[in-house]
Amino acid sequence: MEINVFKLKLKQVLAVSKKNVKIYYTEAPILIFGILFPFFLFLAFVLGRGIPVKELIPGLLAISFFFAGSSVGPFITPWETRTKTLERLLTTPGSVATLILGDILAGFFFSLGISILIILAGTLILGGTVGNLLSLVVTIILASLCFAALGSIFSALPTDKPANVMMLSNLIRLPIIFISGVFVPVGDLPGWGQVIARLSPVTYVTDLTRFAFGQSHFFKLSTDFIVLILFTILFIGLAISTHRKTVVKRI
Repeated sequence: MEINVFKLKLKQVLAVSKKNVKIYYTEAPILIFGILFPFFLFLAFVLGRGIPVKELIPGLLAISFFFAGSSVGPFITPWETRTKTLERLLTTPGSVATLILGDILAGFFFSLGISILIILAGTLILGGTVGNLLSLVVTIILASLCFAALGSIFSALPTDKPANVMMLSNLIRLPIIFISGVFVPVGDLPGWGQVIARLSPVTYVTDLTRFAFGQSHFFKLSTDFIVLILFTILFIGLAISTHRKTVVKRI
């Protein structure tokens, strides 16, 4: 009986995710904030620094995880609130948790796809070398899921204007990028900077991607993975709980 219930819930989550993929992946805000914005942000900070291109791949990958994964969720819920499709979804047998997990899964697949393209370009065109494929695969999965869940937390803001949620998400995401050792390795930061960097999930993703590409890393791999898993669990739980509290304000 429990297995059948699990299969039903899984089908519902996949159905919501499939709907999101078909409708929202080509929306301008997702393409701009999920792909173009992080790319040009990264480009602005690396031009003229004389760093070999292949050494920049881990940082670009970490930023792509972060922005791509967390850009889908902030658009879906407010848009569906505005178009009244959220009310229809809430009348289906699926729960709020089902809808949110479907949104998270859509962000996960978007981040996954972008990261794979960057890895292919980085290795086949730019000459980057993957030193530990297994670590890279696990990092891609965890990071994409973690930041997709974070994006869903942003969308808990009870508004029907995607621009408001996108503005809030960027207000939070940009400072996180600058304290996460993406542009400057954590080991090169002053003591206070290293303390702050530990509070960001992007720090651990950046550390893992550097290891996967055979570059120097700051933390132990076990620490990186454990902390990233904890962040992922925390973000998924917060996403579901916050949406349960704010969903009534959308109807």
